[in-house]
Amino acid sequence: MKVLTDPKFADVIESIEYSPIATVISDPNLCDNPIVAVNEPFCTLTQYPSEEVLGRNCKFLAGEETEPWLTDKIREGVINHRPVMVEILNYKRDGTPFRNAVLVAPIFDKSDALRYFIGTQVELLEADWETFSGRKQKARSLVKSLSTRQRQVLQKMANGERTKQIAYELALSEKTVEMHRTLLFRKVGAGNVAEAVRVAIDAGL
Repeated sequence: MKVLTDPKFADVIESIEYSPIATVISDPNLCDNPIVAVNEPFCTLTQYPSEEVLGRNCKFLAGEETEPWLTDKIREGVINHRPVMVEILNYKRDGTPFRNAVLVAPIFDKSDALRYFIGTQVELLEADWETFSGRKQKARSLVKSLSTRQRQVLQKMANGERTKQIAYELALSEKTVEMHRTLLFRKVGAGNVAEAVRVAIDAGL
């Protein structure tokens, strides 16, 4: 994994290092929300070496046939600090187009201030549709294994709600919400917010 800066949230950055999913972290507090961390699966998927990724906005993956309305949907999610998932046409370094299931989710600090965005990418091939369908079934099964409260917390996370808001709406303490989040991460096999939200979206929450 390559990191552009020396971030204060080392645990967030490190959470993508061992993820098998292509993942980047960007910093919205810097001009044009540049990528500040990238893992090897992202470089393998897109063919871009880390030195050509760090410091750039993810829009460099767009090309001539990229759907502008889907690009706008991602931009709106970023502006509104809400998770968003789209299946968009992107391009690899050699110009090869690929259908990319992109998930972008905000990461907030304990005071609910926006700190980072985490973005994951999964290439969708025609031959993978059966696998994709199986992934949705697996996600539904994982979500079904959660307690009612854990499922509520996950659903609200997928809706872009923050810890304080979730705590208020569920009449829980923030510490209890964080406990449920830690437990649900473990149950669904998520190493970070984006992976948990992807499970929620795949399960239809």
